[in-house]
Amino acid sequence: MPSLWMFTDSARLPDPLAAARRLPIGRAGIVFRHDGAADRAEIGKGLARICRQRRLILVIAGDSRLSAALGAGMHLRGGRWPDVRRRPGFVTASAHGVADLQRCRRAGVDLAFLSPVFATASHPGAASLGIARWSGWARRAPVPIAALGGIDGRSVRALPGFCSAAAAIGAFAP
Repeated sequence: MPSLWMFTDSARLPDPLAAARRLPIGRAGIVFRHDGAADRAEIGKGLARICRQRRLILVIAGDSRLSAALGAGMHLRGGRWPDVRRRPGFVTASAHGVADLQRCRRAGVDLAFLSPVFATASHPGAASLGIARWSGWARRAPVPIAALGGIDGRSVRALPGFCSAAAAIGAFAP
């Protein structure tokens, strides 16, 4: 399982293809969001091509049709499948509390992104979990946990050793 994950975001990381090309070969994953982007399917095709070439895991947020078309895994929001069709492959999910973590277990996710650990530009003014609460929930989580929210070169060092992975958006921006 990759220990490094990149989340796409049309505002904060407008060119995910360039960022994907900089990820370490065979050691990273991408959660493709770009919700509402008119060219979402085209960007997804480009990311899928890069992921195949660089042996990266690609999961598609909230769209099982696009996931199937790209041969990618799924990213569930709050541990909820977007429809009744379950796709084979790698499954990740977002989680913002204990209830989400339990849904992740029931949904059979391979990795849950528990967030926000730290203050984040994605949700300005939103309360963060902080390292103590995040660690407590992550230790008791029924699925492998990754840290998301305010992760950069400095904050990643504050994560406990049992953290399965770390994910970011802004840290990958040029």
